[in-house]
Parts: sequence; structure tokens; C-alpha cells
Amino acid sequence: MVNRAADERGAGAVIAVAMMGLVVTVTVAVVGVVGVVATHRRVQSAADLAALAGATALQDGGDACARAADVATRNRATLSGCAIQGWNVAVVVSAHNAPLPRGLLDLSARGRAGPAVDEAAP
Repeated sequence: MVNRAADERGAGAVIAVAMMGLVVTVTVAVVGVVGVVATHRRVQSAADLAALAGATALQDGGDACARAADVATRNRATLSGCAIQGWNVAVVVSAHNAPLPRGLLDLSARGRAGPAVDEAAP
């Protein structure tokens, strides 16, 4: 006769190792997603601040794109594009350091700032 209890010894250890592997996999995935979301929020903030700084410089008679680039750099991002349309400043900002388990991801964001009312409109 075969002792059934002796045949099932160690099954709990196998299940525990499998569950630990699942927990590690889920943790790595969550850390990757949180890193991307946090970096995108930082890049979006840099884009908004760069656009606001550019619009302020434009109203003061300065170089809007140079000021926007300076603010983007101070916020650990790079100014990828800058356009002036009337009193409005539109910028594109990017970051090249979103951490992922398999490498880095490039993220970009757009920002636009200007007066609430267009003074040139009738």
C-alpha cells in the first residue's frame, strides 16, 4: 500500500515559490508603470512651466523660446519645439530617462500659454 500523505510532502513549498515569483513579477511591473507615470507628470509640469515662462518673456519683450528652454532644462527636460503665435507660446518638451526594466523610454509633453483673451480679436 502507498502512503498518500508521504507523496504530497513539499507541495506547499512549490506553491510558495510560485507565489513568490508571481509577487516579484507584479512588483516589477508596478514599479515600471509608476516610474513612467511619475516621469510623464514631471515632463508635463516642465512643459507647462516652460510655456508660462515663454509667454511671460514674450510679454516683457524678451526671447520666449530661450526662456522656455532654460526653464525646461531646470526641470530636467529638453525643449524639443517652440512656436510663437501672436501672444501665445506653444512648446514641446521631452525627457529621455523614464526608467523601465528593459531600458529607458522617451516621453514628451506639450504646453501652451498666453493671454486669456486675444487682444487682436475684434
